[in-house]
Amino acid sequence: MAKLTADQIKDALVKVPDWQRDGPAIRRTYANKDFNAAIKFVNAVAKAADAEDHHPDIEIQWNKVTLRLTTHSDSGLTEKDFALAAKFDHLFK
Repeated sequence: MAKLTADQIKDALVKVPDWQRDGPAIRRTYANKDFNAAIKFVNAVAKAADAEDHHPDIEIQWNKVTLRLTTHSDSGLTEKDFALAAKFDHLFK
């Protein structure tokens, strides 16, 4: 998959407005009801990530889950990252 240009990244971020650029990655923090809800969400994220064979970095802080996506094999952001970000957003709603 081809690494996106700065303009392509800017356009793609419009489609996932809760995500922010974080160097060569994008990230978002989801606030859940409590720790159990956060773990349930992480499990859903893991299942979706495995299905796409594309995995985020995950940080859990009690009820907060921060996901960070980048395409390591391409050393930056690709369409794959934004497609998966949108899937994660759908899982959270």
